[in-house]
Amino acid sequence: MRRHPSWKPPSTSPQVSGEPGEAQFEMVDAALAATDTVRRRTRQLPARVVVYLLLAGCLFAEVGYRQVWHKLTAGLAGLVVAGPSENAMWQARTRLGVAPLRWLFDLLRGPAGPAGTAGVFWCRLLVCAIDGTTLDVPDAARSRSVYAKHRCNHGGSGYPLVRLVALVACGSRTVIDAVFGPTSIGEGGYTRRLARSLHAGMIVLLDRGFDDAKLLEVLAGTKAHLLVRLKNNRKLPVLRRYRDGSVLSQIGKVQVRVVEAEITIATTAGRRTGRYRLATTLLDHQRYPACALVTLYHQRWEIETVYLELKSSILGGRVLRARTPPGSLRRSTPCSSATRSCVPRSWTRSPPTAAMSIPTAAASPPPWPQPATRSSWPRA
Repeated sequence: MRRHPSWKPPSTSPQVSGEPGEAQFEMVDAALAATDTVRRRTRQLPARVVVYLLLAGCLFAEVGYRQVWHKLTAGLAGLVVAGPSENAMWQARTRLGVAPLRWLFDLLRGPAGPAGTAGVFWCRLLVCAIDGTTLDVPDAARSRSVYAKHRCNHGGSGYPLVRLVALVACGSRTVIDAVFGPTSIGEGGYTRRLARSLHAGMIVLLDRGFDDAKLLEVLAGTKAHLLVRLKNNRKLPVLRRYRDGSVLSQIGKVQVRVVEAEITIATTAGRRTGRYRLATTLLDHQRYPACALVTLYHQRWEIETVYLELKSSILGGRVLRARTPPGSLRRSTPCSSATRSCVPRSWTRSPPTAAMSIPTAAASPPPWPQPATRSSWPRA
């Protein structure tokens, strides 16, 4: 496990025994204290335990919460363990709310990759990607009132869908920011909200679904550099030609260099060649030659690997647990994103892979930085 990039040890830190999960427990306590969700009354299911019940529920998505509880407490043989009912667990989750999970996600999100890690930086720019995907939610009346099923030629999707759009660091596959909501809002609409996490020193890779002049103007205004694939039907003016084959052009109010490339994909089924047009806000053709940009664009597929880990490794292709829109949108999704980082490895022999990192030490008062008050999760 790796430390959060902004974590700094305090001047007086108590000794950490090194027991599995001890740092994670204190991190959860910090989240509960920061969100004022610590309960004075001692219950059968304290708030700290409910947080880990939710995280474990993402690890064992194939069983109900009673079975999740048995898996969670399986290593406590010989101790007196509570046996809460499913109704008690539901009430505990309702009391907890989403605030601690949102706090944990805001704490854990970030590039979390050292400068020497391959693919993290390119020409001293942090390599990132933005893309969207969809997640299934239960086909219940309350869910259908907010989330729609997709219509298509094969009868439509079997479940209502939530759209998730994330900003990911390609080299470490860590989530920097994420937004989600109904599919009635397109990927471009959610991407505008991700602009708050873009800054100078980044190079953001985008597919042609983000080829929109107004959207690119918003993203370029953050001072982050862009590398986006253009649609085939976009016509651009040629303002200047460079020796590396790229041309200077303009999309809306944003000046870009356009690179045309022919890419061949070879598989066991044969070879296929296609033409790509890439536009970048990196205008220096000598420092950022066209061939290097084409090679860099391959890194955009790292975000697809992140979605594979979330949807297939963690969720196993299943729907989100919560049957109510607030639960599906504001609790289940951040739980799935943060599960791999918060749950100790000793709790499962085959934990799924996810893209997060956490601090490795604890202190009192908690040394973890307070997440920004602005959160990526929708509020009621």
